Amino acid sequence: MSIAGQDIAEANKELDYAKKNWCLQDDGQVFKTQSSLLQPVIYKGVKAMLKIPIAIEEHRGTALMICWDGNGGAAKVFEHDKNALLMERAVGSRSLKQMVLDGNEDEANRIICGVAAKLHEAKCCHIPELVPLPVWFSALKPAADKYGGIFVKCSAIANQLLNKPIETVVLHGDIHYENILDSGTGAWLAIDPKGLTGERGFDFANIFCNPDIQTALSPGRLPRQVKLIATEAHLNPKHLINWIVAWAGLSAAWILNDGEDAELQMTVAEIAINELNNC
Repeated sequence: MSIAGQDIAEANKELDYAKKNWCLQDDGQVFKTQSSLLQPVIYKGVKAMLKIPIAIEEHRGTALMICWDGNGGAAKVFEHDKNALLMERAVGSRSLKQMVLDGNEDEANRIICGVAAKLHEAKCCHIPELVPLPVWFSALKPAADKYGGIFVKCSAIANQLLNKPIETVVLHGDIHYENILDSGTGAWLAIDPKGLTGERGFDFANIFCNPDIQTALSPGRLPRQVKLIATEAHLNPKHLINWIVAWAGLSAAWILNDGEDAELQMTVAEIAINELNNC
C-alpha cells in the first residue's frame, strides 16, 4: 500500500502539530514507510519516536500500542491523540535479524518467544478496531479457487484452525526480526502491530518466512526451529506447523494478488506440509 501525496501532506501537518503540542525537538530526519510518517525526536530530555499513522491498519496498531503501553514487551507510549503516537525509541545496537544472519537464530527466536508471551498476557480485548483472524484470512479461500494447487491445502488447514481456536488472545499480527528492537536498556520492544485477535499460535508463524529467503529455505531450518519455538512458546509442534502452512498460504495469496513473486512463501508452505506428513 503506497501513501498518496495528499495523505503525506496531511500527515506532515499532523506531525508539525504534534511537535508543537508536545514541545518536541527534532533529533533526526522525517522518514516514511508504506503506511506511516515518522521522526526521531526529544521529549522531556528523552529520545522518542513520533509516528503519524496513515493506513487503517496503522491506526489499529496504534490503539494496541496505547493499550500495551510498555508492558514489558512493547515500547512505552508517552503521548497520543487520534492522529499521532509518541513512543519510546529503541536505541540499542543489537539486532535480531543480525543475530540470525550471524548464526545465532536460536537466541533470536527465544527472545521473540519471550516478548510474544508478554504481549499475549495483556488485557486489550476491549479495543473495537481489532480484526478477528477469520477476517484477516479472507483472501485465502479465493486464492485456492483461483490458483488451486498448494493453496487448496493451505485453505483447508486454515479453516480447521480458525473454526476451532485454542487460547484466543490479542495478537501482534506481524512478528518478525525487525519488529522487535533493542531498547538499549536490556529489554526488547515490539513495534508496528497489526492489531488482530485469535489463537496465539498464529503470531509465531511469520518467523518461518523471515528474515530472508536463504535462511527461510535452508535445509532443516523449519523442523529445527519448530521444535525450539514450540518448546519456548508452549505449543504443540504439529499445531504450530499447521499455522505455518496457513500463514504462508495467506501471505503468498496477498503477494500474488499484488502481481509479485511468492516463491518464498509458497516454498515454506510446501516444506511445512511435508513436515506434517512426518508428524
